[in-house]
Amino acid sequence: MIFDVMTRAWHSPEQLGFELAEGIRQTGRRTGGLDASVGGHARAMEQIGCVLVHGFRSHALSATVPNEFIAELVARQPNRAAGVAGIDPVSPSWSEDLDRARSLGLAAVSISPAAQGFHPTHSAAMRFYERCSTLGLPIFVSRPGMRTPSMILEYERPTAWDEVARTFPALKVVLSGLGHPWVDETIALLGKHPGIYAETSGLVSHSWRLYTALLQAFEAGVIEKIFFGSGFPFVLPSTAVESIYSLNSYSLGTPLPSIPRAALRAVVERNPITTLGIRAPLAIGRGGATDFDSPAPTAQGSPT
Repeated sequence: MIFDVMTRAWHSPEQLGFELAEGIRQTGRRTGGLDASVGGHARAMEQIGCVLVHGFRSHALSATVPNEFIAELVARQPNRAAGVAGIDPVSPSWSEDLDRARSLGLAAVSISPAAQGFHPTHSAAMRFYERCSTLGLPIFVSRPGMRTPSMILEYERPTAWDEVARTFPALKVVLSGLGHPWVDETIALLGKHPGIYAETSGLVSHSWRLYTALLQAFEAGVIEKIFFGSGFPFVLPSTAVESIYSLNSYSLGTPLPSIPRAALRAVVERNPITTLGIRAPLAIGRGGATDFDSPAPTAQGSPT
C-alpha cells in the first residue's frame, strides 16, 4: 500500500496569501495548471492507500486554508484520508486553534517557520511543541510550495530542531523535503533523535537531488525514518512514486552505488499512522476492516 504524507488542497490560491498565490499562478502557467480542488485531490489520490491532507495558516502572509475545509475533505474518504491542521504557533489564538482542530478530528499539525516568521525555538513555539507532545500530536514542518521573498530562509535550517528534540524527546517531528538544501543536517538529526523523521516532497521532482539524499540516508542507516510525500498539487503522487523507483537509473553502467529496491519500496509504503502514532479515525495498519483489505492498486513504475 502506498502512503502519501504530504498533500494539500484549497479552494483558491489566494488562501495561501498574495505572494504564494502569485507563485502558484506562475507555476500553473508553466505546467498547464494546478488543480488543488477537492475533486482534483480525489482524482490524484486514486492509487494511494492512505493520504494526509495539510491545512495552512500564516498571519505573516495573511494566509488561511481553514482546518474546517480539511476536515470536510477527509470526511469524504474516512478510511483513506486523515487531516493535518494548519496552525501558526506564534498566533495569539494558537491554543484555541489547536483545540478546534482536535474537535474536528484532525490528527496532526503542520507548521512553516519560514512562512510564519518565527525561529523554531521561539518561546511561543516551544510552548506549542510542549502541548503537542502532551497530546501526542506529530508535527509536520513544511511550506506550501515555493519559497517567496518574505519567507525567512534561516528558519528552515534543520539544526534548529536539535534543541526542540532535546527538550521534547517524545515529540514526533517530520521535516519536509529532507530539509533541502541542508540534507546533511537532516541526516544527522535522523541519526541522533528517535523522534525526528523526514519526507520526500519537494525533492521528488528533482531526481538527482533525491537520489543523492536517499543514498546518504541509506548509507547512514536512517532511510527507515523517511516517508513518501508527493507534495501534491505541485507533483502528482503517481509521478513521484515513479521517480523514486527510477532513481537507480543513475547508477546503471557506472561506479555509482545503487539504493536497494527494497529500501525504496519501504519509503513508498512506510505507514505514518502506526510509525508516528497518529490518532486518526482510520483502521489502516491497526487490524480493523477498511476499504483497503484488498490490495491497493500500484502506481506506474512500482513493483507488483
